[in-house]
Amino acid sequence: QVQLVESGGGLVQAGGSLRLSCAASGRTFGSYTMGWFRQATGKEREFVATIISWSDLTYYADSVKGRFTISRDDAKNAVYLQMNSLKPEDTAVYYCAGRSSSLIGVPSRPDEYDYWGQGTQVTVSS
Repeated sequence: QVQLVESGGGLVQAGGSLRLSCAASGRTFGSYTMGWFRQATGKEREFVATIISWSDLTYYADSVKGRFTISRDDAKNAVYLQMNSLKPEDTAVYYCAGRSSSLIGVPSRPDEYDYWGQGTQVTVSS
C-alpha cells in the first residue's frame, strides 16, 4: 500500500508559478509511474502529466506542455509539478497518483492509476 500526500497549492495571480509536491510512502517508490491530474469544479478529472518508473520519461497534456514540468526524486520518495505561466483555467484541485505496474503506452486515464492523494487546491486569479 502506498500513501500519497500533496502540498504546495495556493492562490496565485495569472502568470505566476507554483510548485506542487507529492510525498509517498513505500520502499519501492522508484518502481511506480507517477502522475498528476486535476479536477475543476463541475468537470471530470483530467490528465496533466506523468513520469515513468525507473526513467526520466515524461508526458504532458497539450494544455500544459511548455508551462509545467514533472520531476521525481526517488531517494526522497517524491514527485513534483513545477507550474509556470499559470492561467485562470489552470484553477483546479490537483491530485498526485501512482501506478504500480508497467503499461504499454502512456497512462493518462484516472483508472490506470492505483493510488491517489487527497488533492491540493490551486487557484489562479486573473
